[in-house]
Amino acid sequence: MRGSNRWSMPRRSVPMRDPALLATRTTFALPTATEIDVAAKHDGTRRAEAVVARLQARGVLSEGWDMRFLAGADATDPVRVGIWGALKGSLLTMAVTLGLAFPIGVLSALYLEEYAPRNRWTDLIEVSINNLAAVPSIIFGLLGLAVFLNTFHLPRSAPLVGGLTLALMTMPVIVIAGRNAIKAVPPSIRDAALAIGASPVQVVFDHVLPLALPGILTGTIIGMARALGETAPLLMIGMRAFIAAPPSRLTDPATVLPVQIFLWSDEVDRGFVEKTSAAIIVLLVFLLAMNGLAIYLRNRFETRW
Repeated sequence: MRGSNRWSMPRRSVPMRDPALLATRTTFALPTATEIDVAAKHDGTRRAEAVVARLQARGVLSEGWDMRFLAGADATDPVRVGIWGALKGSLLTMAVTLGLAFPIGVLSALYLEEYAPRNRWTDLIEVSINNLAAVPSIIFGLLGLAVFLNTFHLPRSAPLVGGLTLALMTMPVIVIAGRNAIKAVPPSIRDAALAIGASPVQVVFDHVLPLALPGILTGTIIGMARALGETAPLLMIGMRAFIAAPPSRLTDPATVLPVQIFLWSDEVDRGFVEKTSAAIIVLLVFLLAMNGLAIYLRNRFETRW
């Protein structure tokens, strides 16, 4: 919330469009300066507190929600900043992450659990996937910097590069969750499908995969929630610049919500403290919603054998 002045003034800007409004007066909200906003809510300089006292005495100072915070982009003035640019960057980045990590992760889990021969190479792959799931996220940021930026020369600070980097980090989580879900399907279902003439491919895709899908989706959502809150790997690929315009393509410069919170928390202006707290609340809402969806899917489609 931010304080706002409510003034009654002639609307002289619209008489050419509607002359009947020339003699009317209307009331609308104007945002206060950061210094006045901070003084009204916390403490400030004597000059700012004196201005606040005069405005309160006139009854023109009130608090309310500023919806421009949700619809605006980043700015140097905390009065005009918004999270829409960072939110759109997060959505584009998560779309790339999900589009790559989910199909590759699920197919890898199916291969390892249903088709891969049991030998030392398969064991090595399984151990490597388990180890990758525990690697610190900044290592994936270094990998993205070396491969996607320095080798393939993809645009820096783009949702495409961020999504590719986070897909590398999320894929092992999806593979592990997928294998556990597939392993939980009883062998009797496979045997029954084979007994009535189904091919091995039909058994996997018509019987095993649909029964394992709720567990796979739960693991995928948890992995995506982790990716949504990551900052370190995205800082490594350059997603820390001032981006005034929301991205419209996957190759446009962008930032994401966790990085935006990090940048605002480093600002000297006290007006950014409130914006940082509000952005943290928005991020927590998304994370809680995703984890709640995972719990709902697990409870809704869980099958007891």
